Amino acid sequence: MKNYKYTFLLLVSVFATISCSDDFVDVESPNENSENYFNSESDYQNALTGAYDLLQSTYLNVMLGEIASDNTLAGGESATDSPGIQQIDDMIHTSNNVQLRSIWGWMFAGVNRANYILEFQNKTDFSGKENVLAQARFLRAYYYFELVKWFGDVPLVVDQRFIFGDQFLVDRTPKEEIYAQIELDLLYAVDNLPYVQSQTGRITKGAAQALLGKTYLYQDKFGAAALVLEDLINSGPYSLVADYTTIFENDNENNVESVFEVQYSDLQGAGFECLQCSEGNVAVGFNGIRNYDGPLFDSGFSFNVPTQEVVDEFESDDPRLETAILDINAWATVTGATFGTGNEHTGYFNRKYIARQGDSNIGDQNLTNPNNYRAIRFAEVLLMAAEALNRGTIAEDRAQNYLNIVRQRAFGDMDHNITSSGTALTQAIYHERRVELVGEGHRFFDLVRTGRAASEIDGFITGKHEVFPIPQIEIELTGNHWTQNSGY
Repeated sequence: MKNYKYTFLLLVSVFATISCSDDFVDVESPNENSENYFNSESDYQNALTGAYDLLQSTYLNVMLGEIASDNTLAGGESATDSPGIQQIDDMIHTSNNVQLRSIWGWMFAGVNRANYILEFQNKTDFSGKENVLAQARFLRAYYYFELVKWFGDVPLVVDQRFIFGDQFLVDRTPKEEIYAQIELDLLYAVDNLPYVQSQTGRITKGAAQALLGKTYLYQDKFGAAALVLEDLINSGPYSLVADYTTIFENDNENNVESVFEVQYSDLQGAGFECLQCSEGNVAVGFNGIRNYDGPLFDSGFSFNVPTQEVVDEFESDDPRLETAILDINAWATVTGATFGTGNEHTGYFNRKYIARQGDSNIGDQNLTNPNNYRAIRFAEVLLMAAEALNRGTIAEDRAQNYLNIVRQRAFGDMDHNITSSGTALTQAIYHERRVELVGEGHRFFDLVRTGRAASEIDGFITGKHEVFPIPQIEIELTGNHWTQNSGY
């Protein structure tokens, strides 16, 4: 049961002027003026809900984080289905890519909504205000982290809204400064959030620690990453779910392994005219089996199809494979299910995030799936700590331990424990991240941050594809004040 659902919030100031001959009459808007808002705790809470809302649009970030990598292919109905997705898969995307513009716009909308709260953070006092501000600062950090991952240097605006006209005044900020602000926001969140919130789905201290550790890891600050991640491991309330096969089912959301989870709901319909307006997980429908008729699953659009290469990455006796990736031919043989094939059909689907039967099917059922996105799992925290300890040459024994905790859950024994050290241990950690987290949107950025992308991704050009192009329309709106990323 989802106890905390994100809803769309629009707070605007509208002034209407009606002209009749020489008479001009100011008509008071029925909408509340944003400058006169934030007079009570409920105002802050409502605005915070609006800032949470953009988390649901990160479905696109997750899906493309796989498609851009060597884990999956674009798929879809045909080679011209959603051309922007096909281009990212083939590494031929340009600054006019529709999906990249969506990520840019939606993530900056999230930043702006968080900044709206923080712009008025000193206006009204109430009990628990630090908790609200800490959630807002986490959200700003999260949206900026996504922007830096995708685009590198981006405009940094803190504690005030970015409004039209500011693009002529604000430059793209070096990513090092963006990371520094992310760190400040997350440190505040760590200090002012509890490990357990009163409402499921709200951001916690553990989520802030995990994202802070990840931010350090992306900058190769291995000592700092190890420090915060090990504190989370030792002090937080998290552990691995005993049965890996249950983690991604709709009746096992917000479980003991979930450090940060994006909440979705099937209680409100959606349509293609406003994908970011959906309360459901849009990626689930996009990932779904084309023209499926059979038990357990619902049909979808057959995007984001896993490759044979990632299937082969699993060890032959790794039971996680069947939970992570659905072999549709084997499934059809056992169940009698029928299905269609689309573009780049591989015979595999992302089982973690394909539609299950039993949701409300309100509106377009492919856009309103209730499957939550497990944005940060405790398994990833353990693997990030292992990587920081190993690559930072801090403690090989503890790195092995954290890695082996994940493997012991996977295989159900200690016979598969890793005893290697140095670069061999690094490679074992990289392997484990790929098979444990496949389908969860991390692979492309893992390859980029560790310098392996050019050797693993077809068409990847070093010095260009580490980041994606700034949408051309955004540059034009600055009067060409901003420069484009190299190679685009």
